[in-house]
Amino acid sequence: MRRNFTTVREFVLLGLTSLRELQILLFLVFLGIYLITVLGNVGMLVLIQLSAQLHTPMYFFLSHLSLVDLCFSSNVTPKMLEVFLSEKKTISYPACLVQCYLFIALVHVEMYILAAMAFDRYMAIGNPLLYGSRMSQHVCLMLILGPYMYGALTGLMETMWTYSLAFCGPNEINHFYCACADPPLIKLACSDTYKKETSMFVVAGCNLSFSLISIVLSYLFIFRAILRIRSTAGRHKAFSTCGSHVTSVTIFYVTLFVMYLRPPSEESVEQGKMVAVFYTTVISMLKPMIYSLRNKDVKEALAKQLSRRKTVS
Repeated sequence: MRRNFTTVREFVLLGLTSLRELQILLFLVFLGIYLITVLGNVGMLVLIQLSAQLHTPMYFFLSHLSLVDLCFSSNVTPKMLEVFLSEKKTISYPACLVQCYLFIALVHVEMYILAAMAFDRYMAIGNPLLYGSRMSQHVCLMLILGPYMYGALTGLMETMWTYSLAFCGPNEINHFYCACADPPLIKLACSDTYKKETSMFVVAGCNLSFSLISIVLSYLFIFRAILRIRSTAGRHKAFSTCGSHVTSVTIFYVTLFVMYLRPPSEESVEQGKMVAVFYTTVISMLKPMIYSLRNKDVKEALAKQLSRRKTVS
């Protein structure tokens, strides 16, 4: 029955602007951002793999965070760059669903990887003597498999709700990507969207709340453990190991709340596109910088690898 009403076979992405001169400029800007994102995240993955001193639970989770950021940016940015230059700014219906699936799945994977990283920091600071045994390879593997499996299932569920909608009229999406969690796509449906919107609200609300509460609770225990450290140097060292993670969590959740906790309107859609640009492209570029520039271990590992390459050459 749904197929009898679905006449839309592709969607038109209106993008960020219709001005040709501005499109070329934005293409160059976002191409540069994407190249830096790929270089930074791939570089982080390679560095963690090559450096024995980074073979710890903290950097195990960080490597997966870099992988997710790389996949997330690659899911959105190449199509956005194509839209800037091409005359036919379309995305097929199946490709739209794939982009929807990856977007939602990767967002949920990142939420719970950040929560796992907060738990890891609590174990390292609150129970340093038992850290090696409690954060064993098996435990780390379970903590990382959970987010991937849950994200995959959540993305599939939300994408199936979108697949159940009928699109039989306008096909212009006022956005630069195809996200089934955003109003520009949902409002094009010519069937009832109540179940889809309710599902989005419940899933997003529960996961945002649960993951954020998990992180906040971990840091409450971390701060309590830090206050028990008598030496100032010890406290500073403990705080420094959490600084990069706190920065990433703050940027991630503040942007998510700004994106989705706004009443739907034409103005909010335009504002949402601007926030989405930052969320889908800039954040993925910033995270490798945050974890490298503010992390002594990463800088030392990078210096060792560079000096080793010079010695070999």
